[in-house]
Amino acid sequence: MKTFANAAATISSTVATLKDQIIVVKYGGNAMTSPELSTIFCQDVATLQKLGLKVVVVHGGGPQINNLLKKLNVESSFAPNGMRISSAEVVEGAALALCGQVNKNIANGICNAGGTAVGLSGRDAKVLECEKQLEDGIDLGFVGSVKRVNTDFLRKLLDIGVTPVIAPIGCGMAENGEDGVVYNVNADVAAGRVAGELRAARVIFLTDIAGVLDKEKSLLKKLSMDDVKNLIADQTITGGMIPKVSYATDAVRLGVKGAFITDGRVPHALVNEVLTLGSGEGGTVISG
Repeated sequence: MKTFANAAATISSTVATLKDQIIVVKYGGNAMTSPELSTIFCQDVATLQKLGLKVVVVHGGGPQINNLLKKLNVESSFAPNGMRISSAEVVEGAALALCGQVNKNIANGICNAGGTAVGLSGRDAKVLECEKQLEDGIDLGFVGSVKRVNTDFLRKLLDIGVTPVIAPIGCGMAENGEDGVVYNVNADVAAGRVAGELRAARVIFLTDIAGVLDKEKSLLKKLSMDDVKNLIADQTITGGMIPKVSYATDAVRLGVKGAFITDGRVPHALVNEVLTLGSGEGGTVISG
């Protein structure tokens, strides 16, 4: 009974603190490909809405993109930092995969769970305005670096109780003569920037592992921004984890109060992390 009472007190305190605050969630990986975990995720978002939190979902869809590109016979590759090199054909395939079935399934799933959500691409209402992302010696093609987020539009949706579900396909900037250009944006990049521009209370990256691991595969539970920089430099953090931690630190630098990288394969990981109960499988918190 004491354990239940303590948990209830923790939840009550957290809800009171976070009521009307913005939570940005990056949703992707295996949690998206498991029907059971997908349903639970949508239930979690609806639950947080009912508790008075304002939730923004930014989703990926790497497996879905890979499957569609294979069907279209379009080759795809990745840069060492985990970014997908995106030709015009790759961007077209990514947009088809992300903005169509994936995006609408998530929005509809939240609604079926009793919440309210609308599916968007980053091109809608110019939610994600981008420039070409530049990397040392590597041409990433039409990979976008987010320069502006239409926070006014997102806040209007949140203020009427609607969760925006954002597919990370962005548009070029009119002042650059690129208003017709379509950019593929890494979902971790997009989530971190959206969270930062909205000054969210928390940004949560649901991933396929327990969190950030050291070279012995042990969980690193707490990291500073300097820790992250050093772990990338010594190649402890590599591949697809680099965008997550890099843009988690950027979000913190922009004013997000906490960035969490946690295991999305654990049922109800989102609700557990937001309500500070922990997923039961660890997780990494990045702070200033």
